[in-house]
Amino acid sequence: MSTIPDDATDRSEPADAPTIESYKTDDGVVFYDAQNPLAWVETTQTLVLEDVV
Repeated sequence: MSTIPDDATDRSEPADAPTIESYKTDDGVVFYDAQNPLAWVETTQTLVLEDVV
């Protein structure tokens, strides 16, 4: 009989969770949903991730 230890449970994100990827540009970093790369948001304000996380 095999048992799975508590620390070996699946901690992956749900299948419908966005897959966030990024790439660098001359002006900064662009983050996007890899499952829907044509969806995008434009902003006039730049945020430093360390300041908002």
